[in-house]
Amino acid sequence: MVFSLPDGLPPGRFERRGPTEVWLSDELPDQVGELWADLLGKAAVTGLYPHLCWPEDPSRPTDPAAADAVRLDEVLAVDFAEYRRERLPFWSDPASAELPDDDMPEDIEPWPHDPGPPFESWPGLAPAGPGGGGGSSPEEAAARTVAGLLRTEPFAASFVLALVPARRSADVPALMGWSHGGPQPLLGALLRSWEGRFGARVVAAYGGELHVSVARPPLDPADAERLALEHVLSTADNIVDDPPTPFPEYARELVGRTQWRFWWD
Repeated sequence: MVFSLPDGLPPGRFERRGPTEVWLSDELPDQVGELWADLLGKAAVTGLYPHLCWPEDPSRPTDPAAADAVRLDEVLAVDFAEYRRERLPFWSDPASAELPDDDMPEDIEPWPHDPGPPFESWPGLAPAGPGGGGGSSPEEAAARTVAGLLRTEPFAASFVLALVPARRSADVPALMGWSHGGPQPLLGALLRSWEGRFGARVVAAYGGELHVSVARPPLDPADAERLALEHVLSTADNIVDDPPTPFPEYARELVGRTQWRFWWD
């Protein structure tokens, strides 16, 4: 046995992912939401983070320490300047983003105009979500997200539960070798920062999808706009682009939202 397993787990096996040994269940356990909250609550002591994945996903583990070198504010400022330079013509001129009328299929609605983020330069990272009060703990938020994902995800029957030795939840995708997302050091730095500011926890990564639970989401619309820009700069394809979603609409939907979904094509 590579590491001691907590009680209450179903049958499973150890598997090497790069230099790391992880444990994978043979099948998804019953009452996984309750088990998840218990495992996550003990993770600070055990060093084992629960994670949903597909066991046969291609795996290319990377060192999560690469995120240490990412100066997030500086990198995102440069990335936003380039992103704005490329997108500004479409934000400024709605017609430039539309197909000519004779090229538009009859059963397809024209894309809604996206005015883009309301910033001329990088506004800085969004402030931390509200603490205290009657908000959820990260463990409770993660358990709810897992339960919702299992109810709604068409491929949930293919999930298994993994236990990953990690310093923090944000490092799990890199250690597992999930490689469908954008630049791993940048994504790791974003996930670490969201963990601290919003009580975010990575709960699943499979195929091209990454799911994150959020205990302290922004409640102020202006804060949500800055967070939405961070989501855009994660490079995920579903943020405002697929399906086409005007930036203001996407930002409004982040107010109070306790689950974030990212996917890369």
